[in-house]
Amino acid sequence: MGIKKEKRLRSILFHVGACILGFIMIYPLLWLVASSFKSNETMFTNTYSLIPTEWDIIENYSSGLKGVGGVTFLTFFLNSLIVTFVGTVTCVMSSLFAAYALSRIRFRFSGFWFGCVMVTMMIPPQVMVVPQYIILKKMKLIDTVASLVLPWGFGTAFFIFLMIQFFKGIPKELDEAAQIDGCGKIGILFRILVPIVKPAIVTSSIFAFYWIWQDFFQPLIFMNTTSKFTIPLALNMYLDPNSYNNYGGLFAMSVISLLPVIIFFIIFQKQLVEGIATEGLKG
Repeated sequence: MGIKKEKRLRSILFHVGACILGFIMIYPLLWLVASSFKSNETMFTNTYSLIPTEWDIIENYSSGLKGVGGVTFLTFFLNSLIVTFVGTVTCVMSSLFAAYALSRIRFRFSGFWFGCVMVTMMIPPQVMVVPQYIILKKMKLIDTVASLVLPWGFGTAFFIFLMIQFFKGIPKELDEAAQIDGCGKIGILFRILVPIVKPAIVTSSIFAFYWIWQDFFQPLIFMNTTSKFTIPLALNMYLDPNSYNNYGGLFAMSVISLLPVIIFFIIFQKQLVEGIATEGLKG
């Protein structure tokens, strides 16, 4: 009986501790949602409370949807969707092609080029903004959607490395058998390899979607027209130190801006977990 009581006590303590830690981790999100229900006057009078003393849901969400600078929040939302969708697709596809070439195709100095790709992982993205700006300006693409998509459109070293690890776990005999059947290199990639490395592709897509959706720095540098702003830039405009700060609208639109990321993660979380688990099993 003593051993059973001890195990039960440990189980209770473990679950209680897990619940407390889980609440601490999710508290900022709960505070954001609760603050979107409060009025601007009472929002910071009882900061830590999750229960509004004065409810102002309709006013917060309606004022937030009206947008700023004469541009509605729906415009910012659509801008982010376009940039994120196109950027995610081009980034993942470019990374897939690069990983396939570096891991499955024999060519001179392939190891050298793989090392160059890995070195770029140590370069802060802020360092790349200056040459990117110069190139985009010479191409006359500043203040266009293309200026936000192109920096992502050539893939990232992290995704290339992730996919290469999956490709290395696939026997090259599959490629040779497909070639004997008359399949070309592109056919081998999409018919044979892509279904096998699907977890890596989905994992890369989730990370790319999140990174591009929440990116604030590049749109701040490359965009000038308010109507072309993405959500991160738009949310910053709800705060004006020289006039009235619409905290209610800011928090309400912040909640809405989280929905695509949460929905995207929920849809593909199974593949994400599978990809991480499979990668962890590789020797």
